[in-house]
Amino acid sequence: MKKILIANRGEIAIRVMSTARKMGIKTVAIFSTVDRNAPHVKFADEAVCIGEAPSNQSYLLGSKIIEVAKQLNVDAIHPGYGFLSENADFAEEVEKNNIIFIGPKSKAIKVMGSKLAAKEAVKAYNIPMVPGIDEAITDVDKAKKIATEIGFPILIKASAGGGGKGMRVVEEEKDLESQMNRAISEATSAFGDGSVFIEKYVASPRHIEIQVMADSHGNVVHLFERECSVQRRHQKVVEEAPSAVLSTKLRAKMGEAAIKVAKACDYLGAGTVEFLLDENHNFYFLEMNTRLQVEHPVTELITETDLVALQIKVARGEKLPIQQEDLKIKGHAVELRIYAEDPLNDFLPSVGHLETYKIPTGKGIRVDNGFEEGMDIPIYYDPMLAKLITYGATREEAIQLMIKAINNYDIKGVQTTLPFGKFVFEHEAFRSGSFDTHFVKKYFNTDTIQSKAREEAKVAALIAMKQYIEDQKTVRIPTL
Repeated sequence: MKKILIANRGEIAIRVMSTARKMGIKTVAIFSTVDRNAPHVKFADEAVCIGEAPSNQSYLLGSKIIEVAKQLNVDAIHPGYGFLSENADFAEEVEKNNIIFIGPKSKAIKVMGSKLAAKEAVKAYNIPMVPGIDEAITDVDKAKKIATEIGFPILIKASAGGGGKGMRVVEEEKDLESQMNRAISEATSAFGDGSVFIEKYVASPRHIEIQVMADSHGNVVHLFERECSVQRRHQKVVEEAPSAVLSTKLRAKMGEAAIKVAKACDYLGAGTVEFLLDENHNFYFLEMNTRLQVEHPVTELITETDLVALQIKVARGEKLPIQQEDLKIKGHAVELRIYAEDPLNDFLPSVGHLETYKIPTGKGIRVDNGFEEGMDIPIYYDPMLAKLITYGATREEAIQLMIKAINNYDIKGVQTTLPFGKFVFEHEAFRSGSFDTHFVKKYFNTDTIQSKAREEAKVAALIAMKQYIEDQKTVRIPTL
């Protein structure tokens, strides 16, 4: 493997290129017209404009990307995350054109891309699942009957979906029909597939995911868990590894279950098996993400591994260089996704010009970054600017370093989630580990951040005034 095309943009494109460069592999970037001067374009050995700014005219043009790869004699394509990373048809087309797809085979993507098919695939492995129905449903009367059997509240979920789309919590029977119609409509609009299913709503869940890695020689390992319970609109914003609540025994049990899920679909490469953990520490299989996750750096730090390097090695047909007994948890890592969003205005996107953009540096601080000072933030893509990751010997140390790094991250020109991140890491519920997926709903409100900002401004003003008074007392010797 001498040359890789990265079918993505921003920080993940640079992340993949960094490892490829260390491995002596040349890289090809693709870019849309609006990304012409983006850092990932400059970082690559070669770069090709793939189309206009909208992603459906550029980064989602699978056939065109493959054509470019063939013209430049590319050996493999790495999809990153998002865009075409979980598109089974794209993976299949890559394979048919004798290019290596750095990810699972298209069959595994297809199976795990449907929540219903995924549940069916893992059924034989006795993996715990949330009580519910494991078939698509559109009949409201049938839905009412099932909901009554498993008990309200229930959760309606889109089979083909993710990111909270096509998902509705129903507390009472009278709301079932309207919420079900909304879920079907939203799922159809977002995924072109209106299939929904019903399961019991777990009231106080934690979102725990297990990183797995599999080669083509039958070896599968897990690289422990990530806690991803701090979410807004069902999207993760803060992640950490390991979880503050898993015992050694439960960790091993969930790891074994994740490996079984990978084996159920003949998995290859890096993948993540997601579980819900209830208040009694029972865990339930949710789904499998058949790609590298946004939050993979926290796993890399606590296991001292390079997941992208492992992806490339298994894609080349090599055996995994590690076995389960080689893997140990060392230290603790936390991650904050830094979005160009306004946390004081319902996290709405805040597009604009990065007048100032300076990232924190130092021991234990890692920034996976896709932007630089002077850039405009395009309206066409996900508004994530970067990921801020900190690592320490203990959870407390990692959290304190994160707060310090947030304070030293200087961004002007757009609103970001940095103040929200600081709120999370300073909050007692997070620091104690006593939180669940309702953290934002329970604790976060704009008044809290605003009053804290006012208090900090007041303290800063008092310090400045005190310094000014001290300076005035200094004896000044007049110059002749």
